[in-house]
Amino acid sequence: MASSLLKVAVTGLSRCAWHTLPSVRAVSLTVPVGQGVPQSLWKLGRLNHVAIAVPDLEKATALYRDVLGAQVSATVPLPEHGVYTVFVELGNTKLELLHPLGEKSPIAGFLQKNKAGGMHHICIEVDDINAAIVDLKEKKIRLLSPEPRIGAHGKPVMFLHPKDCDGVLVEIEQA
Repeated sequence: MASSLLKVAVTGLSRCAWHTLPSVRAVSLTVPVGQGVPQSLWKLGRLNHVAIAVPDLEKATALYRDVLGAQVSATVPLPEHGVYTVFVELGNTKLELLHPLGEKSPIAGFLQKNKAGGMHHICIEVDDINAAIVDLKEKKIRLLSPEPRIGAHGKPVMFLHPKDCDGVLVEIEQA
């Protein structure tokens, strides 16, 4: 396209003026993939789970186990997060059923606003949670705790502010 524009621009030049123009070389305006773009020190992995806050943990567990036929874990209390958890195995990912553990539980607040329960967060694995945290801070993504905490799978986790993630509470977990 650039050479066509150049030809149109010089069409009005006399034949003797044409030979005095400098030669024009074709220039690629595309940049090879990866050139000039710094490689991230961390990568997103697979979807680990989708968390659902439930007002009645036994009823929700029975729905997935007895009605839908899923394999479910035992109920596990996580006092440091203020929740009880049950994991529902789905083959390619899991559902995490969350129920409040104590009045100060973040899930208790969620259920006050959403009486029937509902989706609470998604959890995505990362290959280097510490590098991810540094990078996300530099990119002005707010984190919900100063340091990673140990999550339900015994691995470090960090929650990202939903206002910085298109309205979704995102948990990243060390793979």
